[in-house]
Amino acid sequence: MSKQSNTGSLYVHIEHQVATIKFSHPKQNSFPRELLQKLTVAFEQLASNAEVHVILLKSDEAYAFCAGASFDELLQLKTAQDGKHFFMGFANLINAMRKCPQPIIGRIHGRAIGGGVGLVAACDYAFATDTASVKLSEIAIGIGPFVVSPAVSRKIGVAALSELALTAHEWKNAYWAKEKGLYARVFDSLDKMDKEIEFLTQKLASYSTQGVSELKKALWKGTEHWDQLLEENAEISGRLVLSETTQKTLQSFKNRI
Repeated sequence: MSKQSNTGSLYVHIEHQVATIKFSHPKQNSFPRELLQKLTVAFEQLASNAEVHVILLKSDEAYAFCAGASFDELLQLKTAQDGKHFFMGFANLINAMRKCPQPIIGRIHGRAIGGGVGLVAACDYAFATDTASVKLSEIAIGIGPFVVSPAVSRKIGVAALSELALTAHEWKNAYWAKEKGLYARVFDSLDKMDKEIEFLTQKLASYSTQGVSELKKALWKGTEHWDQLLEENAEISGRLVLSETTQKTLQSFKNRI
């Protein structure tokens, strides 16, 4: 099935017990709230589909893997409540991914920024190409990576999260991300990566769904409070994004794109 609009597109295809989700947005696969909601709903629907044993997450190769939040929509926010509602889009997506009983495999073909790094961290296993650099640029804008930080910290630890978040001006290359645990494997070509993705997804699809589901539950143990935690963090981001400094910085960044 495919859902398209001027806020981006989402495509879901199921074959051989593997569901492939592909999202796209012309501004470097960034996320307006409507696309965030569509992706969240897709995970929620697949979670209850007994025919789906594995989920593969990918994005349009014409752009970066994911540029995070839509600057256009961040500049349209007028109240703290509206800001919280926007950032709840990322909170709801991460929570839908962690609650999904099927393992989620990330196919990271290019750069991931901000919320895009959080999206990668919410995957259970991530393949990447050597062009898949990462950056948490939020503090340079004035908001901080509050919503995604629990997911990123869970994957790479507090020390690496601190390094990534405080050097908001720097790209960390794919091998740094692999060393820290964000990526499981890094490849020098898409073809090599896709062959390994096909092998792993088919293997996982052949395993006991109950066993895999219980394993995923065990791997995410200790995150049961994230519904509340991520909402609280969304409130912080929603308040900070309204500051005059942040709005001016966002406008400046948007003009460079």
